[in-house]
Amino acid sequence: MDLANVIEHLNFWAILVAALSTFVIGSLWYSPVMFGNRWMLLNGFNEKTINMGSLPLPVVFGSSFLMAVLAAFALALFLGTSANLGMGVFAGFVISVCWISTARINTVLYEKRSFSLFLINAGYDLVSYVLMGAIIGMWH
Repeated sequence: MDLANVIEHLNFWAILVAALSTFVIGSLWYSPVMFGNRWMLLNGFNEKTINMGSLPLPVVFGSSFLMAVLAAFALALFLGTSANLGMGVFAGFVISVCWISTARINTVLYEKRSFSLFLINAGYDLVSYVLMGAIIGMWH
């Protein structure tokens, strides 16, 4: 099957929902209920400084959403047209652990960042990609 045929058969609703799922997970993961306070501490942020000098929130969230759509689209391409729930979960797991986390650990090593911060961020990636894979795999 060629790329054009695969793209033609992608479920763009599944891609959109998968991208949106990263926001649901992120809003919980980085909230005070879960890891938000620790994440802020490890990054040297506090309530006053977290937004200082940053881009406007619509730009941050819009850019983040576009990147999530791109990631979900790439995951859907990777899974192809014959994916199922199990394959989606497996692909999300492998991508997050073997590709994303291995890149993130280099940041920890070279920038002398906290291993705890790595675990928080890599954990978010793991849950996000497994859920995106599940959504795309079962709803194609």
